Amino acid sequence: MATFAKSTFSAAGYAAFRPSYPDSLYSAVLAFHRGPKRLCLDLGCGPGIVTREMSKHFDRVVGTDPSGPMIKQAKASIEGQKQYANVEFREGGAESTPSIGDGEVDMVVAGQAAHWFDYAKLWPEMKRIVSPKGTIAFWGYKDPVFVNFPEASQIMQHYLYDSQPGKLGSYWSQPGRSYVQDKLRVIQPPAADWEKPERVEYEPATKGKNSGEGTLFMERSLTVGEMKGYLRTFSNFHEWQKNNPERKASSEGGSGDVIDELFDEAAKTSDWFRDESNMVDIEWGSGLVMTRRK
Repeated sequence: MATFAKSTFSAAGYAAFRPSYPDSLYSAVLAFHRGPKRLCLDLGCGPGIVTREMSKHFDRVVGTDPSGPMIKQAKASIEGQKQYANVEFREGGAESTPSIGDGEVDMVVAGQAAHWFDYAKLWPEMKRIVSPKGTIAFWGYKDPVFVNFPEASQIMQHYLYDSQPGKLGSYWSQPGRSYVQDKLRVIQPPAADWEKPERVEYEPATKGKNSGEGTLFMERSLTVGEMKGYLRTFSNFHEWQKNNPERKASSEGGSGDVIDELFDEAAKTSDWFRDESNMVDIEWGSGLVMTRRK
């Protein structure tokens, strides 16, 4: 998560291009929760997407994130809006929340953040702050898939994960990225304190929309240009960019960066990718993990 905490990171760009979560995901999380709805804590809240949504269902919601730019963006998103009077954002990590009292939290959520957590430190803190029968719900999504373009999807995977020079694979922060790839199965709540977790997963395919296996939560239609912008919010791209400052995106007047190169290769498999205004259907593999405090 260090990439997102840097002053050079664009929280506004992250907020603009990252996918939001559907009502069906929130419905699944809220249906799992059986206790009161006094306080919800959103860990790794980023620009506040989940925090704002959960404020509709809880008396109070607190969003925390170790990234100053993210918290600044989150606060700006609710400034002057009365419907978010019950929302508060604080800069801080997930593993230590000293401003939260013992047993004070009824639900803890984390959207696309749980792969960053240090679970040896997190679980004792969750045991401390979550009320009896309170709920934890963590979810994450892995890489996008062009559901109608299997060859382009393979090229995108190659560029994102190949570790050879010129590709992005060596720039991922590990083991966090592997946790996302495995749909957060690494999250194993201590059985002494937590009920057996419930898991909801989806693995996309390239035979059209909703052709994958499991419960689909994450889907979106983007233009080719927006897709490029989305991939440039990835942490491994920011690390690549730091190491290749001379390579600028063609949209910025440069000769092209690694994302432009990726789409040039995709265009060799389909002319559809040559026009940045063309729409493409995207699905993400995802994992939702939910458990209750004993």
